Order: sequence, then C-alpha cells, then structure tokens
Amino acid sequence: MHTTDLVAPARHASADLAEADRLMTICNSCRYCEGLCAVFPAMEMRQAFADGDLNYLANLCHGCGACFHDCQFSPPHEFNVNVPLNFSRVRARSYARYAWPSALSGMFARNGLATGAVMALAVTAFLVAFARLDEPAVLFGIHEGQGAFYDVMPHGAMVFLFGIAFVFALVALAMGARRFWRDIGEEPSALADRPSLAQAARDVLALRYLDGGGVGCMNKDERPTDRRRLFHHLTFYGFIACFAATCVATLYHYLLGREAPYPIYDLPVLLGTLGGIGLVIGSIGLLAARWRREPAIADAERFGMDAAFTVMLFLVGATGLSLLALRGTSLMGIMLALHLGVVFALFITMPYGKFVHGIYRFIALLRYAKEKRILS
Repeated sequence: MHTTDLVAPARHASADLAEADRLMTICNSCRYCEGLCAVFPAMEMRQAFADGDLNYLANLCHGCGACFHDCQFSPPHEFNVNVPLNFSRVRARSYARYAWPSALSGMFARNGLATGAVMALAVTAFLVAFARLDEPAVLFGIHEGQGAFYDVMPHGAMVFLFGIAFVFALVALAMGARRFWRDIGEEPSALADRPSLAQAARDVLALRYLDGGGVGCMNKDERPTDRRRLFHHLTFYGFIACFAATCVATLYHYLLGREAPYPIYDLPVLLGTLGGIGLVIGSIGLLAARWRREPAIADAERFGMDAAFTVMLFLVGATGLSLLALRGTSLMGIMLALHLGVVFALFITMPYGKFVHGIYRFIALLRYAKEKRILS
C-alpha cells in the first residue's frame, strides 16, 4: 500500500497532492536538502501549499534522487519521506490536468499503450498509402538528385499533413502551458520578464538541476553518476539539431529553390546526422539509466510513458539515419515511409506524452528565476 493511500485528500484535489503537502511540510521544517536543487529553496518561500504550488514544485523537480538518499526521514523511517516518487506521480497527473483539449487528457492514463498504438497506426498508414498510391517501379525505384523524395511522396502532400500535425501540436502545447502558468498563480504578462527568461533558458540548456547537487543522479547501487545528465544532453541537443535541420531545409526549399535530398556535406544533412546520432545514443542511454534507477524512487506506473517517448525518439533518429544511408537504393521509399510515420506520430503525441515535461519544467524554472530575482 502506498503512503498516499493512507492520506485523505482534504483540501487537495487528489491523495497524491495531499501527500505532497505532507512531505513539503516536513521538508520545510528540516531544510537539510536546500542546497541540492531548486525545489527546496522554492519550497522555503511558502508557508502553505495550494495545489498549484505543489504542481509547480513537482515540475521543478528533475528526479535526480539526491534528496531521497540525503534525507534522514526517508524509508524505512516512519515519516516515509520520498519526494522523488511522490513528485513523479504529481507531475504525471498535472500533465493530464493541463492537457488541451481536455477530452484527450485520457491519453496520459495508459500512455505507453496509447503512444505505441498511434505510432503503429501512423507507420502502417504511410506504408499502405505508399504501396497503394505509388507504382512498384516508383516505390522500389532508385531516385537520385534534388526532389528524389518527392518522386515517392509529393511535396505538397507532405507539407499539408505535417503542417497540420505540427500546428495542432503547437496549439495544444501552448494551451497546456497557459493552463499551467495560470494555475501556479502567474499572469501572461510575467512571461515578458527578460532576466528571468534568460536565467531559465540557461538552466534548461545546461540541465543545471540534474546533477544531484553536484554528485550526479542516484542509482540502485547508491553510487551517484552524471551519466543520466549526459544522455539527457545528447537526446535534447539531438532533437534540437534535427529540428534545426528541418528549418534549414525549409529555407533552402522556399528561399533558394533547392529541394531535398541534399549532398551529405550540406548543412541540413550534417545537422540531421548529428541530431540522429544524438537521439540514438541518448535514448539508449536513458533507457539503460531507467533500468538502473533506485527502485524506491522509480515510478513503475509511469514506466510506459517514459519508455514509449524514449523509444519514439530512438526510432526518429534510427530511421532518419537509415534513410540517409539507403536513399540511393531501392529501399529509399520504404525507409521514407517508416521515417515519416514515426515523425508524424511524434508530432501527434507530443502534447499527450512525456514531451510535455520539458515545457512545464521550463515554465517552473522561469517562475523560480522570477521569484529569486524579486526576493534578492
């Protein structure tokens, strides 16, 4: 039985939030962990905790596990203080709470299954569409030079499908972020606070609070390392490089009249290759790190959501690199269908899976930077 099963929700919306309130009350009396990350200094700015405050603190937490090992009240102590596990549950429920449209919040309930189903359907749809709409000589033909990809799938169709998916994802993410920002007590005007924005951006780009206070994330052998931080960096910057490659290719197409695929030495290909390598290595490392996590702080219920998103990022990188390697062969059409299917599934599921943790964590870091600046 979880501790949250023994805690009455009282004035909170859920037992997990009530448990978070109990933990923060204990931690606020102790304050031994205040130097580990941003959570505890932010906690100390409060004497009471509304649901919005607890969701803010939970999304500010990076799950390094250092506080669990440093805490004198962690299990088997009767106080049963386990902040990383509780905050993981609160975070997951906050994702569903802020999801837009609300009707799709159920995607978070069994997210691993939902994400896997969407990806399987998307890949199957692209494969079937290519097989039915293209002649075998086109689908399995060798296409070279500019515009080779568009021999298999017209550029207009590609832009239409992915444009709609991408715009929908952006709108859904923006609406969810707006709900979170308002729930934690902030107004939209506060987003114009440039010094706080700059500090939050620096913290995100450096993954500042994923180092456990300097020693690294905790593992089940109780030996801290920063490998999880390294793999997060590879995955994050790999994703950014792939997105940058797409942006540069778009500029090439519309401003310079140059169509994909591009030579291997050209900027979009270089960025995409580096990004793909980062996604593959980083995602494998994150999956391995997930298995090595301290069992007491590992949120087993959220394993499917974590794994599904990480596997999807791996497949984006792996299929992109495979497409690069096979684009001059008869397998190019099949690899293009696979890659486009995975990327389309990523776009569709971004607002309803683990991707949102990056958005909400940035917002939490922004508020923390704002609070520190005001009090300094």
